[in-house]
Amino acid sequence: MRQHHPQPPRTTHPPRLPHPTRTRPLPETDLTSTKKANLDLVADHWDDLLRLAGSLKYGHATASLIVGKLSASSRQNALAAVLKEYGAIRITIYAAKYLSDEGYRRKIARQLNKGESLHALRRQLHYAREGKVTRRQPEQQNERAWCLTVMTNAVVCWHTEYMGLAVGQLCDAGREVDAAVLAHISPARSSVVNYYGSITVDYEHELAQLDDQGHRPLRTVAMDEAGAGLS
Repeated sequence: MRQHHPQPPRTTHPPRLPHPTRTRPLPETDLTSTKKANLDLVADHWDDLLRLAGSLKYGHATASLIVGKLSASSRQNALAAVLKEYGAIRITIYAAKYLSDEGYRRKIARQLNKGESLHALRRQLHYAREGKVTRRQPEQQNERAWCLTVMTNAVVCWHTEYMGLAVGQLCDAGREVDAAVLAHISPARSSVVNYYGSITVDYEHELAQLDDQGHRPLRTVAMDEAGAGLS
């Protein structure tokens, strides 16, 4: 039998970011800004960047078409050079803001968590055949993907609607609902979804519970009950 030994971590160097005016390490970080940004190049071709952005915004050209044209052009293409320079500047600004602003980092982490919850919901909904798409034809694969999207949107819309009703009921009862708490709530939940088994629905009974707006009555749950909470 072969013995597998863990490999030592690869030696990595801190990323280097362009700085508009100086060349020195950023404070309290291991990022080194060794390249000076060419602001004159960006300023000279600013109108070209605006025309490019307008073409993308209004659909006169696609991003894939522009990337293909720039990739096929010579390395001396001025537009490609200015795009690279402007991209480096934007990355530097983003990295500096991310490192210096704790609230900004939390905001990004919150959005990432919401995205992961949506992916988890899609994986749970696509439980048949162990989550594998076994269709061979692209049309059939697209059909399965669209069906999964419709199911996911249905669950998200359901939770969005009833979470809004729950928050409104709390506010009507005089309860204060912190907006900062609501910012952490994701409607991509699966606690009320029954995935397995045969389900019998009494339509007459269910329809009789609906109010004038077509909503089901909200139920009260204990804090320690499974599925309780809005997060």
